[in-house]
Amino acid sequence: MELVELSPVTWQAGLHWVDLLGILAFAMSGALLAVRKKFDLFGVVVLGCVTAVGGGAIRDAMTGQTPPLFLRDETYLWAALAGSLLGFGFGERLARFERTMRFFDTAGLALFAASGALGAIKIGLGPLGVIFAGTISGVGGGIVRDLIANEVPEVMYRREQLYATAAAAGAWVTLLLYSRVPLWQAQLGGALVVVLLRWMSRRGWVRLPVRRLPSERPK
Repeated sequence: MELVELSPVTWQAGLHWVDLLGILAFAMSGALLAVRKKFDLFGVVVLGCVTAVGGGAIRDAMTGQTPPLFLRDETYLWAALAGSLLGFGFGERLARFERTMRFFDTAGLALFAASGALGAIKIGLGPLGVIFAGTISGVGGGIVRDLIANEVPEVMYRREQLYATAAAAGAWVTLLLYSRVPLWQAQLGGALVVVLLRWMSRRGWVRLPVRRLPSERPK
């Protein structure tokens, strides 16, 4: 049987749709937090949309892409709005689909980290700048969400599940692949590394160390 080879355009279209699903999942996660915090409809929509597009907006500001992508392509903003309204309308019932939500959240994190890295590479940032831009692109929305909701940003203490670290690793792999393969392959490779690290960390195979104070050590 003859195998059908997908063109780069087909791959990019597929990644774009997964990107939108990631936006939807990010928005729903922000909206769910807002519902738990007893925000009204406006507050839920604001927190959901900020969660969904905040990281990308920070990335675009850092890499000089103005106006931000979600304003140049309103499909992203519509997806964020839809996710926010779903979070408000269905509330805790969406939490039953935690595994599905986690999948799309990871997909969004992976693609945003890789695309953020590519944007930084294109404007000539150094390796650390590329990794930082990719990381903040993936986790920036969640950090802003937690700050608005008066929470400690989850990426600072969720050591049992790699999140920001996975985004940084994906950005680094995107940088390594950039000059060796086509752009879409570099983005896909970086994204896959994020997914792999998230999968491994959820199974307890890899985690970050935590410094314990002498008074906290078992006697």
